[in-house]
Amino acid sequence: MDETEFWEIIDSTREAAEGDPEDHADLLVERLLTLDPDSVLDFARHFESRYNRAYHWDLWGAAAVLLDGASDDAFDYFRCWLIGQGRETFEGAVHEPDSLAELLDEFDEDLDGDGEELGYAADEAYEQLTGVVAPDLGIPPQTAEPQGTPLDFEDDTALAERFPRLWERFGERPGQEPREAEAEDVEDVEEVEEVREEQEGRTGR
Repeated sequence: MDETEFWEIIDSTREAAEGDPEDHADLLVERLLTLDPDSVLDFARHFESRYNRAYHWDLWGAAAVLLDGASDDAFDYFRCWLIGQGRETFEGAVHEPDSLAELLDEFDEDLDGDGEELGYAADEAYEQLTGVVAPDLGIPPQTAEPQGTPLDFEDDTALAERFPRLWERFGERPGQEPREAEAEDVEDVEEVEEVREEQEGRTGR
C-alpha cells in the first residue's frame, strides 16, 4: 500500500462518516476488512509512522488550545483524530500547528479531537481477518520525549503568543473567566516531563 492509497482510505471513510470520529472508526474497520492481512499491516505502518511524527510539543500545545487543555492521553487521541482529518490537514498541522486555525472549518471540542478508536482500527481488522493479534510493525518506536521545545500548557499568555491564530478562534476571549485545568491536565512543564518518563518504552497507543 502506498501513501496515496492510505490517504484515500482515510478520506473516503471520513466523508462517509460525515466527520463523526466513532462512525469513522467503524467504517474504517469495514473498509480494511476488504483488504488482505498484509495490506492491513501496511495501512497500520502508515498510520503509526504519522502518529509518531506528530509527537511534537508545538502540536501538543495546539491541541491544548483546541481542547481547552490536553492530558497525555488526550494528545494521543488527538493525533489519531488529526490523521483522520486527511493529508492536507495533517501535514499542515505538523509543519505549522497554528495553521489549524485555517485548516479546520469548525471544531466542536465535545465531538472533535478524539480519534482513539481510529488508532485501533487496523489492529481490530487484522485480528478479525486472521484470528491473531497483529505482529510488531517493524518501524521505529515513538521517541521518549516529544520533539521541539516544551511548553507550559497552563500559561495562557505563552499559548496565545505561540498560536496567535488558533487563540483568536478557539482560545480565551476577553472578559471570560480564566480556564480551569481538567483533573488530568499537565499543570507545568516539569510535570509533563514526569509523564513522558512514565511513557518510556511505549510504542503504541
